[in-house]
Amino acid sequence: MKILVLSWEFPPRIVGGIARHVAELYPELVKLGHEVHLITAEFGQAPMYEVVDGVKVHRVPISHSNDFFHWVVNLNQSMGHHGGKLIMEDGCFDLIHAHDWLVGDAAIALKHTFKIPLIATIHATEHGRHNGIHTDIQNYISGKEELLVYNAWRVIVCSAYMRQEVKEALHSPWDKIDVIYNGIRPEKKKHHQDFHFSDFRRRFAEDGEKIVYYVGRMAYEKGVSVLLNAAPKVLNDMGGHVKFVIIGGGSTDHLKRQAWDLGIWHKTYFTGFMSDDYLDKFQTIADCAVFPSLYEPFGIVALESFASRVPVVVSDTGGFPEVVQHCKTGIVTYTNSADSLAWGILEVLKNPGYRQWLVDNAYEDLERRFSWSKLGKQTEDVYQRVVLERSQIMW
Repeated sequence: MKILVLSWEFPPRIVGGIARHVAELYPELVKLGHEVHLITAEFGQAPMYEVVDGVKVHRVPISHSNDFFHWVVNLNQSMGHHGGKLIMEDGCFDLIHAHDWLVGDAAIALKHTFKIPLIATIHATEHGRHNGIHTDIQNYISGKEELLVYNAWRVIVCSAYMRQEVKEALHSPWDKIDVIYNGIRPEKKKHHQDFHFSDFRRRFAEDGEKIVYYVGRMAYEKGVSVLLNAAPKVLNDMGGHVKFVIIGGGSTDHLKRQAWDLGIWHKTYFTGFMSDDYLDKFQTIADCAVFPSLYEPFGIVALESFASRVPVVVSDTGGFPEVVQHCKTGIVTYTNSADSLAWGILEVLKNPGYRQWLVDNAYEDLERRFSWSKLGKQTEDVYQRVVLERSQIMW
């Protein structure tokens, strides 16, 4: 089977979770014997064409624009042009697979021009990110999402929660949507041994302090402010012996001001961006990972913590309750509740034996439910269904 994939981000361009998802899924399809061409945006010094883990990666030039939506138009024009050239020169493709609305226009144009069935993966929705559609820009993006879903032969989402959301927010038939979880390669997490543990740990906390951390974007829907509101109760119950480490780029001024106003400034550390390699090392010294999202389609950050053998506390929004089994592979707390979040963190910090049990269960669950080889096979099953259905109809 020959597959044309469109994704606006792909390593080394990493903006959110799509880049890692795409980079880890398609090598599994190559292993299953399929030919995969991936079109993505140019980035830095990355080659315009290279083969990565068997995937043929085509990076296309995008005309610069200071306006994001104008840039998206340029992206689709360039992707559509290159995709059309590829199809005409390299022979017909069996499927087109588009990841999110940003590449939707090019994917839809290629579908209709060459009569190739389109599959769309919806990683998140504008409706979900903002708890509704409130502005013209949000309405525009939601319209693009709905158009992509309408034009897709099948729609793939990462959780049962997202299946319901796509059905309701984007008006897709329920039986058109397939749920395939995100995955992770736990072997990619380096469990560093080649550094002085205590010295490294002292960069972040004093010897007697537990380390509780958040890693991710500083967007409102990630709920970092809820974690800061929970911190005073955790500190009070732990005699002040906790350090809260906030990892991630973006604007943190409002969060720093909140920490100051709460009187916990001396117990918080905003690190800014942290490279993957450095984060791997950091996770070996951490005591608890916290992801208090207000909206989360799946929660791949929880899987990364599973792989790093760090106990997790999450909110019960979106896909998190599917990923983290409450009191078995982690602690699930009430969304947007500082008291509930504080309880979950204290459950982990105060009970070392329980903490280790959670970590062991979580690591085992990675192979059971989140193995890319299994998820690749599930994706292949969707592909084969579409190719069979396409062969039985006149277009």
